[in-house]
Amino acid sequence: MRICVIGGANIDITGKAAFTFSEGDSNPGTIKLSLGGVGRNIAHNLCLLGDEVNLLTIFGGGELGRIVKDSCSLIGIKTEGCQTSGENSCFVSLLSSDGQMIGGISDMKAISDLTPEWLLERKALFNNADVVVADANLSEATLTYLIDNCVPPLYIDAVSGIKSHRVKAALDSSSGRVHSVKCNAIEAEALPGIGRIGRKYVSLGAEGVQVRESGIVTMFNSLPCRVINTTGAGDALFAGIIHAGPEASVEQAVNLGLRCAKATVETIETVSENIKNIRTEEE
Repeated sequence: MRICVIGGANIDITGKAAFTFSEGDSNPGTIKLSLGGVGRNIAHNLCLLGDEVNLLTIFGGGELGRIVKDSCSLIGIKTEGCQTSGENSCFVSLLSSDGQMIGGISDMKAISDLTPEWLLERKALFNNADVVVADANLSEATLTYLIDNCVPPLYIDAVSGIKSHRVKAALDSSSGRVHSVKCNAIEAEALPGIGRIGRKYVSLGAEGVQVRESGIVTMFNSLPCRVINTTGAGDALFAGIIHAGPEASVEQAVNLGLRCAKATVETIETVSENIKNIRTEEE
């Protein structure tokens, strides 16, 4: 499919404790610098699955911004329509020794320039896609504009508990419809009910995925796996769901998403090259 992803692209700094984490103290462990951003990660996974992906984002300036942008070209992500600003988006996360996220801090000021007016100038780019994906790093106003003006099926990632409120507010202020929203248990609290959301995928970590559609709630168990790093698993899950296509059944979408999530948590990387193996199995 031709997929347009609109959202964040940033540098990730991940610290993983070597032993049981001790609050208020310096903990031995490892620190890793990598490419990230919910939108960028989803786009990367979709490229590995074989989709034609165009990313609409605002890259930071300087060397870090160039690294993020140039990596997209190497991966195969198109960046037509992107912009470069002075700010660099960054996400810092802290993991326990078993790979679970203890907490994180997100600095996405650069994406604040991605306004409704900015998207209006690129309307043809996203409306010529087969599917459009957005993350809640976008402002409420930008999400509202997108919901009202997106012609292809629209998928939204709620990103975080705080940012999920933007999705609810955008839905309340718009008249359009969203094909699917992906959230975790915390984010789902801000998105009660279904309303104009066709499907709501609630990621419950090791417990699996709950799907709510047309008043029906279905639970899918997670796949057995050896967890190394959970960061990026939700992005991989959603990429698999999106890749399955708008006409896919709930079962088809979730099963593909869970396979992508499993491939991700079993590696230290935020986006696993093993996703290519899933593409090969499909072919």
